[in-house]
Amino acid sequence: MKNFGLNLWANKNFIIEDGEIKLNYKSMPSLLNITKKIRENDVKGPILLRFPHLINKQIQTLYNYFEKAIQENAYQGKFNAVFPLKVNQFPAVVDAISRQGQKYNYGLEAGSKAELIIAMSKTPHNANITVNGFKDEEMLTLSFIAAQSGHNITVTIEGLNELETIISVASKHNLKVPNIGIRVRLHSAGSGNWAKSGGMDAKFGLTSTEIIEAISLLKNANLLEKLTMIHFHIGSQMADIAPIKKALREAGNIYAELKKMGAVSLSSINIGGGLAVEYEQHTKSDTRNYSIEEFSSSVVFLLGEIMDAKDVTHPDIFTESGRFVVASHSVLITPVLELFSQDYQEQLLNFKENNPPLIEELIELNRLLNNANCIEYLHDALDHMESLFTLFDLGYIDLQDRSNAEILVHNIIKKALYLKSSNPTNELEALQTKLQERYLINASIFQSLPDYWGLGQHFPVMPIHHLNITPLRAASLWDITCDSDGEIGFNPEKPLYLHDVNLDEEDYFLGFFNVGAYQETLGMNHNLFTHPNEYTIIINDTDYEISNAVESKNILQILESIGYDGNNIVTKLNSELENSEFIAEKEKSDTLAILKKLLSQNGYLRTTN
Repeated sequence: MKNFGLNLWANKNFIIEDGEIKLNYKSMPSLLNITKKIRENDVKGPILLRFPHLINKQIQTLYNYFEKAIQENAYQGKFNAVFPLKVNQFPAVVDAISRQGQKYNYGLEAGSKAELIIAMSKTPHNANITVNGFKDEEMLTLSFIAAQSGHNITVTIEGLNELETIISVASKHNLKVPNIGIRVRLHSAGSGNWAKSGGMDAKFGLTSTEIIEAISLLKNANLLEKLTMIHFHIGSQMADIAPIKKALREAGNIYAELKKMGAVSLSSINIGGGLAVEYEQHTKSDTRNYSIEEFSSSVVFLLGEIMDAKDVTHPDIFTESGRFVVASHSVLITPVLELFSQDYQEQLLNFKENNPPLIEELIELNRLLNNANCIEYLHDALDHMESLFTLFDLGYIDLQDRSNAEILVHNIIKKALYLKSSNPTNELEALQTKLQERYLINASIFQSLPDYWGLGQHFPVMPIHHLNITPLRAASLWDITCDSDGEIGFNPEKPLYLHDVNLDEEDYFLGFFNVGAYQETLGMNHNLFTHPNEYTIIINDTDYEISNAVESKNILQILESIGYDGNNIVTKLNSELENSEFIAEKEKSDTLAILKKLLSQNGYLRTTN
């Protein structure tokens, strides 16, 4: 039984039992059972399942390891964390984060005006709000209003112009001034796709010279006591612990120097986000070379060591690791609509009364194939196939003969693969790759897995059932968009093998895991496919509850979302039908009803799946 790398990426959140993948939590429901229950209500297309207990697990893990490191190192500062809303702003996610993180005073980070409004409305007053990214006067005024409303908010300045605007707003309005943070532009850089977040060429942050100027501006405006935080970030998905340690040393010394320059209210270091999440299904070692325990211990130890050497009070530690908190909580379930080798089924064979001799030999090879002779017979079948193609090109056999030959050889290869599945030869493995099956999934990669298309980010994918049967079909996944990039091709270095199923007799579902970070907010309406139906699954000791159902936009809503007038469209379509000379009068009302129903459905395909 293949486990699809479950031991690498699942973090013990899922297990395989009775041939199905199940939640490793309380009543341990299977994903198949949840999927079937949802589909009883005529739900078609992909569905997104949210598991808030996994958000709670990640928040708890983050806080527990930092608290452990603080105690072990006799560190004098406190640990705080905020969730960066850019990772996933959807209401069900933010509500789960606020609810699950409440006992830890887990806060929110905003990078835009709209995100700041979310943070102001969803963050308890005893939790922190941080504001990052480029800001104008209106956004900074919102931050002042948040402070006036009682929120513990820190505005991180990305340039001296923002600080000048803060000083201007403070002089214009009789509002409480929020805490101020400075993002420092470190010499240290990260690695991987997001390495450019750090280093001297980074998009954000103040240089040493600008930091000194910022201190001067704050002193002159009598706002130096509002400077409470320095912030840095060296990239998402940080795979290596070494650059993190280097950045910590640099940021820690900047913090200590600022304290000595008179920034007496400075009390915290925000190390940004970047904790890596495991997406890999095939490697024998984790993508990241550190554990959360090593990460937290390194941060606490290094900052404590630097502050002790500089005779500076230990700062509070902030993190903004959003991917770590929410990636695992969402699973995308997609039905398979079609297997493109269905035309090779044996029931499609159509023999003649007198078949060419090579066809007759293939019939015998297919009938007599067994474990002892399968390699020899496979060689014979492949040789016959080449000869038959030559005969077809020369006009000696017809298209029906060629079809019969293709079906017979295809099935001989499949039978040989199954017979030798426990001990495949190199030749069979090569044939297995060559004999790829295309699985058409009722989903859009551009909408639900944009990082795969845009960044080459792989996500764990596996069937949610049939897991007591060894999968042998080398699989490429095609989505239903009319774009050739809407494909997850078979990669021999990271192979995906799926099952050979008869979709006329049963459904076949695939699960895409760790899709809770960025995928929903980055999803594109390519071909005007919209967000899947989503559901929150609450698991208890004996059962589970399906809640917070959010339906996909219907066709009219999709069109209206990009600027079309839905009423005009409906009026035009109805008018054309009512005035059509191609439809009988008595059938017009039925046709109009059908049109209305179709427009009220989402854009995903509604086949038997």
